[in-house]
Order: sequence, then structure tokens, then C-alpha cells
Amino acid sequence: MIVSSFAAAVLPAVLLLAPAAPPAGGPSAPAAARSVAGPRPVEPMPPRPAAAAGPALLHRPGTQVRVPPGVAGPPAVTARAYLVADARSGDVLAARDAHRQLPPASTLKTLFALTALPGQSPERQHTVSEHELRGVGDGSSLVGVREEVTYKLADLWRGVFLSSGNDAVRVLAGLNGGWQRTAREMEAKAHSLGALDTRVKSPDGYDTEGQVSSAYDLAVFGRAGLQNPDFARYAATAEADFPGGGWSYGIRNTNRLLTGDDGVGRYPGVLGIKNGYTTNAGHTLITAARHGSRTLVVSVMNPRSGGAFDVYEEARRLLDWGFAAAPKAQPVGSILPPPQPRRIHAAAPPAPASKPKPASPSTPPPPAPVTASATAPTDDGPHLLLPLTVVGSALLAATTLWWTRRRPHR
Repeated sequence: MIVSSFAAAVLPAVLLLAPAAPPAGGPSAPAAARSVAGPRPVEPMPPRPAAAAGPALLHRPGTQVRVPPGVAGPPAVTARAYLVADARSGDVLAARDAHRQLPPASTLKTLFALTALPGQSPERQHTVSEHELRGVGDGSSLVGVREEVTYKLADLWRGVFLSSGNDAVRVLAGLNGGWQRTAREMEAKAHSLGALDTRVKSPDGYDTEGQVSSAYDLAVFGRAGLQNPDFARYAATAEADFPGGGWSYGIRNTNRLLTGDDGVGRYPGVLGIKNGYTTNAGHTLITAARHGSRTLVVSVMNPRSGGAFDVYEEARRLLDWGFAAAPKAQPVGSILPPPQPRRIHAAAPPAPASKPKPASPSTPPPPAPVTASATAPTDDGPHLLLPLTVVGSALLAATTLWWTRRRPHR
């Protein structure tokens, strides 16, 4: 009876301290017991994904493209450099000499717009002065900006995109802080977008020694422009009225893929953007088009065939190929901007300590701050204090019961 009482008191505590037995079939189970069910079925391996294209691939000379058997490669064109990319994903579908540095002509105005457009109200009015039109290069394309005429900034921007007006660029660059400052800001903007081939000497794209860009950078500018509502609206405008000082006259976009002028068919779904031409650069073009849910951006630099409008026809053939091949072509690079570094916010400096105000007789003293004790216990895992206490209590209770029953009754 004494043993059973002792066991009834001590056994629960002992069970609390006893290690759990390993489950059947666990590490201590014999190998035969684990092999009764037989080997597990082998799951089929998923197909190995295609090798990712590194950025170095687009720095190689020649045409870069990856299409599966049975899918035609890009068309044969005479451009010295071109690039076809998906505007949404940034995937480059095909390119030729993507990073070759070439004069960009007026396609550089897209970078000018990316730099100077943000923060400007299109309804802001500005009266042009004589000195603002100084420095426009000989033979420049002009929209007809006149001194002492008041323009809305939207008018000047339409002059940039539709008529490629270097006079309008001069005025807008002056409002942006000046010609040289704008050139520096344009280069900084290009680099922030990952366009590292561009060197800006003249923000309007006028032929200047050392001014270059690339098919890669131009495609980057076109994609970035589509994300700016004002840029996209100006780039897709086919015609508009331009103030002439008390009257206005019509201007028409010189991008033939957008207007369908001069026998160049308008491309279905075209979103415009910007064309250019100088003696040194030849014909250049950034264009984009949307078919269904897919938008492509294409840049073409200096076709060698010699035709005045061949840049549009070569861009058309590249767009046609891109829409047909995009579902199956593997990317050979990306025109997405580089990831921006995370900003680390510095901790705010502590506020200067202020002298405590003397307490008035009716004001109770503030409570003392509660601080953690240096010897405060920490929760660093399970302890044996509680189980030992339980066992000790059980042993004491059993001993007391045993002693009480052994005493003689009086």
C-alpha cells in the first residue's frame, strides 16, 4: 500500500522527465522495417530552363538572337545598329551591334524630354526673348518659335516632337537651367536608366564632336518615354496648331510611320516616338507599336541602303518579325533600368537634454524610469527547476503519508 501510494505520487513526475521513445520506423528502427513499403516512385524532372542571357551578350558584334528551330530569325536589314525589345518585360528579342556608339541625330530629343519634361506644367506660359534663340545651329529643323511671342510649354513641346524644332529645344533648355546644365542632366538621366553609351554635347541632337548614343540606349529612352503620360501623348500626336503671334498654323509629325506621309504606310498600332536625321548620323528612329497586350519598341540607326525613308521600312519589318517571334524567342538581354540601391535612413540625432523644471509643491514627482536589471534572467532555453520542484514535492508528500500511517493510533 505504501509502495503504491509512493508510486502514485512520484510516477507522473518521473514520466515528465523521461525521454520520449523514437517513433516506429524512425532512426532506431531496423532497415528492413523501413523497406517494407518499397522504394519511393521517382518524380519526373521538369525541363531545364533556358540559360539566362547576360548583359555581355549584347556587347558582342553582329546580330544576337535566340529562336527555336522552325522560327525565322530577324529580317535582313541594312541598319548599322538596331534593337527590338518587349516594352513591358524589357526583354531584348534581337539586336545588331546594340552598344555601338553612333551619332543619334534628333532621336536624342527623347532623352531631352525625359530630363526636362518632369515637373513642368504644360499650361505654363512663357514669352520668348531674343537671347533665348541664339545658338541654334545652321541647317537645324525649326518649328518657328518667335521672340516676343507668348507660348504655353505644351506648344513648345509639340514643336519638339512633331517638327523636331531645335528652336523650341533652345527655349525649353533655358527654362531648365541652361544649355550646358541640361546636357549634364541628360547624361545623368541616361546613366540612371542604364544607358551608358550616350554622350551629350548638344541637347537637340545637332551634329557635335563626341556626341554619340547607341541602339540600346535609344530603345531605353523610348521605353522610359512610354511610361510618362505627357511624353507618350506628344510622341503620338500626328498634327497640331502652333501659335504664330496672333494667329496659328498647322504642324505635322515628321515620323512617317505615325502619319503615313510620303508613301510610307502608317504602321498598325503605332505609338509614335521620334525620328531624326543629320548628315553625320544619317536617318535614325525610335518607334513603338502595340498589338493586343504586347508592346514592342524598336530603334534603328543609319540604314546603309541610301533611301530617304528606308529607316521606316526597316523598322516596320523588325516590328512585324518581333510580334510574330515574341511568343517563342528567348531574350538576349534586357533594357530594364538597373536596380536602385536601397536608401538607408540615418538615425535621427538625439534631442538635446533640457533642464528639468523645478517641481511645484502641488505637483507629484515623476515616476522613476523603469530600466532592465543587468542581472535579470533571460529566456535561454528549458530549465530543470520546475521538474525538480515537482519531484521534490512528490517525494515529500509520499514520505509524510508513510510516516503518518506508521504512527500508532491512540
